[in-house]
Amino acid sequence: MSDQRQLRLGAFMRPVSIHTAAWRYPGGTPDANFNLKAITGFAQTLERGRFDAFFMADHLAVLNMPMDALKRSATVTSFDPLTLLPALAMVTEHLGLIATASTTFEPAYTIARRFASLDHISGGRAAWNLVTTSNPDAALNFGMEEHMAHGDRYARAREIVDVVTGLWDSWADDAFIRDADSGIYFDTDKMHVLDHKGEYLSVRGPLNIARPIQGWPVIVQAGASEAGRQLAAETAEVIFAATPTLADGKAFYADVKGRMDKLGRPRDHLKVLPGAFVVVGDTADEAKEKRALLDSLVHYDSGIASLSIALGHDASKFDPDGPLPEIPESNASKSGRERVIALAEREGLSVRQLAGRLGGYSGLAMVGTATMIADQMQEWLEQEGSDGFNVMFPYLPGGLDDFVDKVVPELQRRGLFRREYEGTTLRENLGLPRPENQFFPAKS
Repeated sequence: MSDQRQLRLGAFMRPVSIHTAAWRYPGGTPDANFNLKAITGFAQTLERGRFDAFFMADHLAVLNMPMDALKRSATVTSFDPLTLLPALAMVTEHLGLIATASTTFEPAYTIARRFASLDHISGGRAAWNLVTTSNPDAALNFGMEEHMAHGDRYARAREIVDVVTGLWDSWADDAFIRDADSGIYFDTDKMHVLDHKGEYLSVRGPLNIARPIQGWPVIVQAGASEAGRQLAAETAEVIFAATPTLADGKAFYADVKGRMDKLGRPRDHLKVLPGAFVVVGDTADEAKEKRALLDSLVHYDSGIASLSIALGHDASKFDPDGPLPEIPESNASKSGRERVIALAEREGLSVRQLAGRLGGYSGLAMVGTATMIADQMQEWLEQEGSDGFNVMFPYLPGGLDDFVDKVVPELQRRGLFRREYEGTTLRENLGLPRPENQFFPAKS
């Protein structure tokens, strides 16, 4: 089974559960997003389960939703990712550390420096989740009156990737000779001044930190739009997809990998990891009961706000216990609207139940025994719907413990997941190559 494809598993950990009601679940951790001791324990459990990485999403503004819904959200406060992850690097040895940084609001030099620092601090386990930031309220926190247009955000992001990777390559790997006898600290012939002047950025360089241990921290992306997919095909090494069904996953996988083919990039240089909300039970009924209890804890005000956003229509006037009525067209995402309507029809959900699902989590969910979940993950891997998953836990610590103690051993038994880490860096564990320095190529 040595040639069998291996699952890659990331853990979505900011918020520590994407489900709105996770903090209310019996035995949960209500303050988990802002509890260093708890988060440290989660990271160590993930490492015990041989997870590839701990992933932190980020928000640069309080979420834009009605106050009746917002006051029930546990995502209002959380640590800054690049403040927390160095602390987690000190209590783990192999777990990858993925932080989000916005190309729309954060300077390229700062991004390059902070991630290079994290890579050195962690011994080569850093990754940058590149986002363009969709929340228009974030612009108001960075001296802007209005949000940058979608196309401009992606064009700026593409330029920033070139600048950041150029800065990471400021120094040859062997630039710092530190010769005490001669008093020479570094070789001046092995320093490159970027001197970038582009449409959006002017950055001189060089970066004032040695080249990262991984060459470049792993580049992660999550865009699903046409521009996002193209950016991922050109630059990303991991992409977090939002594909609710295997058919959707296969189409997305084929599209992004096909774009890589046209660019001449090897397909295995990008790992596609859809988000998967996993609820484990000793029986299928027990898992369904856990999910039902979790969804029941979503307050109606929170759920109906999420449903209204998804439909582009005020759902607060609907009969909560009746079926979803006919929904007129709107300016909301057409695909998002259609997915919600299809979900309601497929499962026969009332408005209240649908609001609970939307307020909790409405994407890809795997609910069942460890064997059932392993079956689904294996099917996605073998049918090229994904290269693995970005696992979302229903509540902490119980949901995480269930996955590590029950699902991971089943995946290992099937030869689908590692028993030991392959190396010391995130790139080694993901099976990604170390980039050659573009200014100081290795001599053949």
